[in-house]
Formats: sequence, structure tokens, C-alpha cells
Amino acid sequence: MTEETSYKVQAESDFLKARNKAFLFQIQHFLNTDQNRLLSFNDVKEILKPKNQVYQGMQVVPINRIVGSEGRYRDFTKFFLPRANHLKNRWERVDMAALQDIALPAIQLYEIGGVYFVRDGNHRVSVARAQGVEMIDADVISLSSEITIDPGMSTDQLKEAVIALEKKIFYEKTDFGKLTGCDDLNFTMPGRYDVIYNHILVHKYFMNQGIEEEIPFADALVSWFKEVYSPVIQIIQDEWLTLNFPGRSPGDLYVWIVKHWDFLKKKYGVYSLSDAAKDFSVKYGQNKGPFYRFIAMLAGRIGRLFRTA
Repeated sequence: MTEETSYKVQAESDFLKARNKAFLFQIQHFLNTDQNRLLSFNDVKEILKPKNQVYQGMQVVPINRIVGSEGRYRDFTKFFLPRANHLKNRWERVDMAALQDIALPAIQLYEIGGVYFVRDGNHRVSVARAQGVEMIDADVISLSSEITIDPGMSTDQLKEAVIALEKKIFYEKTDFGKLTGCDDLNFTMPGRYDVIYNHILVHKYFMNQGIEEEIPFADALVSWFKEVYSPVIQIIQDEWLTLNFPGRSPGDLYVWIVKHWDFLKKKYGVYSLSDAAKDFSVKYGQNKGPFYRFIAMLAGRIGRLFRTA
């Protein structure tokens, strides 16, 4: 057997081992695929919305902090094991080069939140991890982020961290909790607290119509909470609308219903808030059958009965 053939046999064996590990890991986590999913850089960037990026140059990067990829996140597992046989030829060529100590170009990475995403060099990362390499040379571009990402985070966990930070900033910036006594203004998607802040500013603008002195933001916030937000939440509770939107919060429904109400008013003229909420639920809720409508109606009537008792 020639030396070249020996390297080829070894590379084929290495790829087979990596594929078997990927398959076993997939079986172990078939009920929770997030545990086996490589993060998409574009998805993470959409969640974090970095404002700028800086070229950092060549660095030595810990491989266990490379958690995702820009374009090949579907081809590899969370630990960069190859997920499909079509990766075999290129993976084995990279492995053969490593076995022969042939220097390959440095990989290219994005850094955000303390972890890394592959721009170029996914196969090189995969082979290096399979060989137990701990550090790798990389050309790095850093993107700004207020969130520190744990290497074990899933996309959903990252969203939760972003939402928690947004809530903290919103509550501190506006004194929302102190002014309203409400600590459960919650959302399931990032960016909603900015929407609420804009709703308050719009409410403040209309309050200021015909008044010379500028109304304090705190007064506008309290007025918005009592006159706009709370009535919508009351309708959501009365009609048990959250049953029709599993996994969503009353805050989510508030944002959607107000937007839908505005649309209906522009289209039809006068339109009640209650009817807009019901219309939104019927059109966009998951449970649209007569049984759900009967249960929601019954629950709403019972709720109203208890409040008036």
C-alpha cells in the first residue's frame, strides 16, 4: 500500500466515524432537534441586529466557540459533524491534507457575542474537531452585540436572552413598572418593546394637541396604559383569545390587535375594538373551528360573570 493510499484509507475511515457520530447524536436528540442544530449566522444577526462590524485580522480561536455558519449550517451538526454523504469527497481531501501536515489557508469567521460563525472553511472546522484540535487560525470580523452568547445556546434561547435585555432596558428607561405597577409586559419576539415605546409617543402626541405645555412622558405612559393598553388586554382576557394563539403572550396579541384595528378602521371607518379583536382571532388564530368558538364564548361569559358578581 502506497503512502498516498494509506492516507486515503485513513481519511475514509475518519469520515465514516464522523458520520456515525452525527447519526447517533441525531437519534439521541430526535425529540429536541435544537440540541443538534448548528446556528445560522443570518438568523442570529437578525435577532441581535448588530450596528457595526470591525475587521480584527488573524487570530487563534478556540474551536469549541465556533457555533454556527453563514451558509452551511444545514450541512453539519452542532459539533460540526458531517450530516450527509455528499460532503464526503471534500471532507476527505481536507482530512488527507491535515494527515500529511499540508498547510491550508486560515478559515474566515464572524465573531458576535463572544462566539464565532464560519464565513469560509466549514470542512476545515469539521475535520479539526474530528481530530481533536482545540485551536485554529482564523481571519476574524467582529460584530457589535450587547448579548453574550453561550456556545450551548439554541436560536430560541438567544431570542429569550435578547427579549430579556430589551425588557430590562425598557423598564429602566421608562420607569414602566413603577408608574403602572405592571411587571408582566412580556413578548415572545424581539423588537416589541420599541413598538410599545412608539405607541406611547403617539399617544403623547395626541394628548398634546391643543395644549401649549409639553405633557411629561410619564403622564403619557400612565394614560396610554389605562386608556389604550389595559382595555385591549381586558378584551383578550374576556374572550380568552390566548387560547387561539398557543405560545403567545397577551402583549403579543395587544400589538397585533391594535395594528389590525387600525387597518379595519382605515378600511371600513368606525370599527369597535372588541370586534377588531374577535375578527383578528377568527382570521389568524390556530383554532378556528366551532368547538373553539363555543369554548371561548363560554369562558368569556363565565369570566365576565365572576367579575360582576
